[in-house]
Amino acid sequence: MKYKAAFTCYDLAWKFVIPLLRHNTRLAEGFDQRRFRNATPHAADIWIQAASAGESYLAWELLKNLHPARPLRIHLTSNTRQGIEILQSAVAHTANDLTISYFPFDRPAVMEAAVKSIHPQVTIFLETELWPGLLAALKRYGCRTLIINGRITEKSFQRYMIWPGLWKQLKPDKVLAISTNDARRFAELFDMQSVEIMPNIKFDRLAGSADEFQTDNSLNTLLKPESAFVALASVRQEEEADVEKIILHLRKEYPAAIIGLVPRHLHRAAYWQETLARLSIPFQMRSETVQPAAEGSVILWDKFGELMNVYARAQAAFIGGSLAPLGGQNFLEALTCGVIPVIGPYWENFAWVGREIIQEKLLQVATNWKNAAEMLINHLASPPSRKTVRQKSLHFLKKRQGGTAQACRVINHFLETSSKPY
Repeated sequence: MKYKAAFTCYDLAWKFVIPLLRHNTRLAEGFDQRRFRNATPHAADIWIQAASAGESYLAWELLKNLHPARPLRIHLTSNTRQGIEILQSAVAHTANDLTISYFPFDRPAVMEAAVKSIHPQVTIFLETELWPGLLAALKRYGCRTLIINGRITEKSFQRYMIWPGLWKQLKPDKVLAISTNDARRFAELFDMQSVEIMPNIKFDRLAGSADEFQTDNSLNTLLKPESAFVALASVRQEEEADVEKIILHLRKEYPAAIIGLVPRHLHRAAYWQETLARLSIPFQMRSETVQPAAEGSVILWDKFGELMNVYARAQAAFIGGSLAPLGGQNFLEALTCGVIPVIGPYWENFAWVGREIIQEKLLQVATNWKNAAEMLINHLASPPSRKTVRQKSLHFLKKRQGGTAQACRVINHFLETSSKPY
């Protein structure tokens, strides 16, 4: 009875909050889809929820490698525009029938309508996607649920454990977690035995992801072959003050270097425009750059989807989300492009990679912004062999692959054993 009352309150809270969310620039896009208004998606065999860009790439990897008995109807959702664009790019790479939309708000009444319309046999959540409204509706309609590439930080785990009884009632049918610690947390949260450990799908995806950027790089016309280029990538708002110091230090110690500044969230480009102007640092927006950049200038990225191009051209790269306690951003992409990434001390979100990567000298962890800046300067002065770094990184990744194949086997098993024919 208390769960019914809790869901009634949860539904009412969403009812009052949703109109306010229209004023959020990010959520205003696709707002009717998020409310599931005027939405009539076809019934699907599988519903895959990919929160943002990173998870959407994982969904793409699954779609490329899922070989069911016959073509499937698959509904794909994401919370962000970048995620939607990546999922749309995946359409040409699968024989399955795909539909794509923004992920609905988790108001129970909205999710009831969405699940009733889509009514999937199997719903797949990538990494950590725990939505009470959706999980409850899926259980009512007998849809099986699966968490793939599951990860849950200790901080998130403690937050979920405020109401452990709720998650025990809503637990998925199976969890494939990317580490022993993640598996332990999921098993305790859901009070379930069916938690398996899988290799992270990112190891599979990254192994071949850098090939096309080595020879066909759109930045080759914007950077002279002899230009020293350093990337400050996936910079988060909470560490902007420290990254500003890195920029100033780089310009002092290596004034000829061109800096590629890539905010993690592109709307922060406006902040960096003001900051660079205040510091009298010459810069140009990436979207307006058509001629080779001048020595000592900054290229400020306001264009999505070019991060691999940036890494493939850089002699040195700092990966953000790591100078403030944010858990870090993906540094493996830089590594597969042949550049040894420099990160700050906070990278617990990528602890699944293992500290062996440091021992093999494929990652440098700085203690603070100044330490990071000095590492970048050393790489600019004497860049490690891109070919050697790439070979070592691919060997490192190859030993850790197989997650996609394991996940696809489980998905196919769920489809084959489902009580609903497909």
